[in-house]
Amino acid sequence: MQQLNYNHLQYFWAVAKEGSISGASKLLHLTPQTISGQLKLLEESVGEPLFHRVGRGLVLTDTGHLVKHYADDIFSTGAELAQRINEKQPDASLVVNVGVVDSIPKLIAYRVLEPVLRLESPVKLVCHEGSLDQLLGDLALHRIDMVLSNRPLPKGLGVKAYNHRLGSSEIGWFAEKKLSEKFTNYSESQLDGAAFLLPETSNVMRREIDAWFEERDITPRVVAEFADSALLKMFGEGGAGVFPSPTAISSEIEQSYQAQLLGLAKGLREHYFAITPERRLKNSAVVHINDVAHEWLDE
Repeated sequence: MQQLNYNHLQYFWAVAKEGSISGASKLLHLTPQTISGQLKLLEESVGEPLFHRVGRGLVLTDTGHLVKHYADDIFSTGAELAQRINEKQPDASLVVNVGVVDSIPKLIAYRVLEPVLRLESPVKLVCHEGSLDQLLGDLALHRIDMVLSNRPLPKGLGVKAYNHRLGSSEIGWFAEKKLSEKFTNYSESQLDGAAFLLPETSNVMRREIDAWFEERDITPRVVAEFADSALLKMFGEGGAGVFPSPTAISSEIEQSYQAQLLGLAKGLREHYFAITPERRLKNSAVVHINDVAHEWLDE
């Protein structure tokens, strides 16, 4: 085998993660022709094919699996080295890139992440928002240090990452103050036929809410659905309907959105996880995020 070209290896690694050259092209912002050419050069260097074509996708050969195993370790170690060097620079801020799953309430994300800005050593926090799948792709390529998620790492994705449970919160029903007057002496039966503002149907919590309604034979009148939790709460502030939210941020919701907690959705909880490439947390800022979250979220 000839001397390894690490640029070729990175292109191979991206193709292996995405399962296709077109996917790697979008991820790396390079043309498919460029990636295909570099991949061919790596295969010539290795002396064996690294992929089999299956339909429109690519599947690793036995040699490809071996190369990917070492590539995982190489790029993981490289990212860790860069972070450690950055931490040792005397006047440099520690840069922490965090991916926030877009279905997490913004106030929860703020409460989890804000404490890193109060560390003695300066920290620059860079937040990225997207779907869990998108953010896990960035995590695999070491573009971010952790993913803040409301569900654990899905099985079978082939991403070398680990769940670190931060805690959970009960879910409560909230309504604008005037609307809340219709729910005095709250009981679950009062929710039947009431106007509701809910997350969109693809949201993990929405599926659990729908199941909760069905178990109690409650038929909500869903007047609006939202991908953005902050926009949902703004409609709630306007009195458009009852809305769900974690009770861990009850005081912030009551203050920011002029809403009141009607009661708990008993049995419903939202769970929060820090997903990182490391089984044992090493990044000092991520360790701090983990420690502080455990102090105010329920176990």
